Amino acid sequence: MAGLDETEAARRLAQYGPNALPPPPQRSALVRFLRQFHNVLIYVLLGAGAITLMLGHIVDAGVIVGVVLINAVIGFIQEGKAEQALNAIRKMLPLQAQVLRNGRREMVDAASLVPGDVVFVCSGDKVPADMRLLETRSLRVGEAVLTGESVPVEKQAESVAAECELGDRTCMAYSGTLVTYGQGTGIVVATGAATEIGRISGMLANVQELSTPLLRKLGDFGRRLTWAILAAAGLMFAGGTLLRGYSANEMFLAAVGLAVAAIPEGLPAIMTITLAIGVRRMAGRNAIIRRLPAAEVLGSVTVICSDKTGTLTRNEMTVQRVLIADESFEVTGVGYAPEGGFGSKVLEADVASHPALRDLASAAVLCNDASLRLVEGVWQLAGDPTEGALVTLAMKAGVDHESEKSMLPRTDVIPFESEHRFMASLHHDHLGHGFVFLKGAPERVFELCSMQRQQGHDVPLRREDWLERMDEAAAAGMRLLAIAVRRQHEVARELVFAEVEAGGFTLLGVVGISDPPREEARRAVAACLAAGIKVKMITGDHVATAAAIGRQLGLAPDIRAMAGSSIEALDDAALQAVVAKTDVFARASPEHKLRLVGALQAQGNVVAMTGDGVNDAPALKRADVGVAMGCKGTEAAKEASEIVLADDNFASIVAAVEEGRTAFDNIRKAMLFILPTNGGEAGMVLIAVLLGMALPITPVQILWVNMITAVTLSLAIAFERSEADTMRRPPRDPGEALLSPYLVWRIALVSALLVAGSLGLFLWESANGAELEAARTAAVNALVMGEIAYLFNCRHVTASSLSMEGLFGNRYILAAIGLLVVFQLLFTYLPAMQALFGTAGLEAGAWIRIGAFGIVLMLIVELEKWLFRGRRSA
Repeated sequence: MAGLDETEAARRLAQYGPNALPPPPQRSALVRFLRQFHNVLIYVLLGAGAITLMLGHIVDAGVIVGVVLINAVIGFIQEGKAEQALNAIRKMLPLQAQVLRNGRREMVDAASLVPGDVVFVCSGDKVPADMRLLETRSLRVGEAVLTGESVPVEKQAESVAAECELGDRTCMAYSGTLVTYGQGTGIVVATGAATEIGRISGMLANVQELSTPLLRKLGDFGRRLTWAILAAAGLMFAGGTLLRGYSANEMFLAAVGLAVAAIPEGLPAIMTITLAIGVRRMAGRNAIIRRLPAAEVLGSVTVICSDKTGTLTRNEMTVQRVLIADESFEVTGVGYAPEGGFGSKVLEADVASHPALRDLASAAVLCNDASLRLVEGVWQLAGDPTEGALVTLAMKAGVDHESEKSMLPRTDVIPFESEHRFMASLHHDHLGHGFVFLKGAPERVFELCSMQRQQGHDVPLRREDWLERMDEAAAAGMRLLAIAVRRQHEVARELVFAEVEAGGFTLLGVVGISDPPREEARRAVAACLAAGIKVKMITGDHVATAAAIGRQLGLAPDIRAMAGSSIEALDDAALQAVVAKTDVFARASPEHKLRLVGALQAQGNVVAMTGDGVNDAPALKRADVGVAMGCKGTEAAKEASEIVLADDNFASIVAAVEEGRTAFDNIRKAMLFILPTNGGEAGMVLIAVLLGMALPITPVQILWVNMITAVTLSLAIAFERSEADTMRRPPRDPGEALLSPYLVWRIALVSALLVAGSLGLFLWESANGAELEAARTAAVNALVMGEIAYLFNCRHVTASSLSMEGLFGNRYILAAIGLLVVFQLLFTYLPAMQALFGTAGLEAGAWIRIGAFGIVLMLIVELEKWLFRGRRSA
């Protein structure tokens, strides 16, 4: 075999193109920036800014435009997830490859590989292109980034059925995967965009990103509000000119005043700040938000679809059970850290009193090529994950890896091959005694064993006694590995395959290995279920393994699992019917994950998807909120997601959900507070026009109230903490309106109270001889006092605020009120402010009436809450 010559390689390179993923079409920076303004609420804000500018208030207009620009800049920075994800996938391709060209091996740029090239790979290499394997020697490839399977796949040259799942194609090695052990030779069958990783890249480019529930509701709310304001202003203009005899100029100014009063120009800024505070709180709980609206989306999630490997599990193989002839042990501790011990039933086992356990641990590290080392407090593996788990087991048993190898140095080895399904190593002690240690698939090792080690003695092997215990471990999702030893009486220094197959071994025991669930993930799943959030596992691992992990995590009382091949047999309608009833989806390809997320969304669910591999990236992007692992996750997964978990801990999602629900609660409270202010202002203008009286509040005073309360009182609500029942209530219905009928009623009630109080004080002051400026000043301060009182009501939507916690539990509210009082005193008494806003000083009696109005408003709203709670509990 000579491989391709340079001429043919160049011809194929021109035909197939370079072994690189094509860059996606990208929008210009200007287009991306302009798209940030394509939002109805932004249009409303810009309209408010234009009206303010028309009224000659340049500073106020500048503030509104500044809010719009800040929102646009934030969106611009967060834009471009798809392009970043594709770039991250392209970085996964290796730079160099060892290829056979012109009859000799040479290193070439991986981008120059073409179909037909013969490529060599060995342990530690990243596979440079999709290859059909021709020869293998103990070749194992970690394909977790493509399949999600935690155990490296044993590769061989023999062909497999064409309909095999990706994870079962043992004669193929795929671009971007990692060779963990052995060597292999293969012929390139696909490069660049034609590879599996390139196909996923194409899927990612075609996945449409969904708008978040909050943004959809805000868009709808903004459109409705815009039309309502325009209709009200138009009707008032027509009624005033046609029915009341006002001039067109007078009514135009009144209509402008109504529009300015009704537009909640501070609402988008307050919502942005509320989400930003939620983002900061989430970061403190290890959930890094890459896209601001995702902070709220987590709070409305109804289903979390989670990858298994590295998300719900540690992606670190662990021996969890040891079977010896006369006893079974549960092994505590997870991962590669040698922390834990051995338990026999309910008692902790002493290794010293079980010599067979010590013998098994010694054999496990001698017939082993892996090593562990402590780097900056973290145990890191060099070698095969399964062998790493055996090294950890030995360390838990008190067996020192290096000491054992120095006492029994290795003389020869037969590496693991899928054909013979075992590894054997020959060792000699310093007196020349020889030992052959054997580890491999239990059925294969049992064929070579005639004895078993029991209580320090070798007795005839009783196979039947082992089968039930082994079946039980296998049913728990464990991968079984048998370990045996044979004393060598000859002085041979080489290990001959035929002599190993001659048998005569003594079985030391069987170990059960798995990638165990994170303990904190179990608690997190329970918290999700308590909060009404369903958790579904979607993984590329085997069905039995995935179902066993699902049971350990407590996903459901009776786990229902489905394989990827079954998903392919269902159309979209059938899949929607099945997906709600199934807890675990195994052997799932990227296409399957994408369809499953879409099926759940089609049922009206808000879906969060977690993952860490390239195979998860399309589904991460398609989900309402994608959650990637920050430590062990691929860059492609991180760039396709909205949220990155800094600690790779599924439990951090629960904390983020709580903060997300709190963020939405605070947004709802902000709307509940801001909208009555606008309703009260607009109501005063409308009633004044209908009654043919002077406006009790001018447009410039309206702008003052909106601006000053937005930067003080409204902002304080954003700092509200989670309420006691935040994680005990079910997720809100994704189809639920942004404002429920009850909240609309509350807004109408408080708007009416603000109109009654402010307009009433305006009329009182006017009737008692006050100048127009003084009467308007009293009306404005009554409006502000009503808002101060109502702010305490808004801390709890239905629960009572008449408590120490309700009145003094948020120090930001107290500080905001103090600041607002100072501003209002300046507004009322400072000559420059009086000239600017048309205000006048008030006497003490007016302030008493204003304060009394605030107290009455608070008590009326608390009475309304009490009546509502009584009706709801009846």
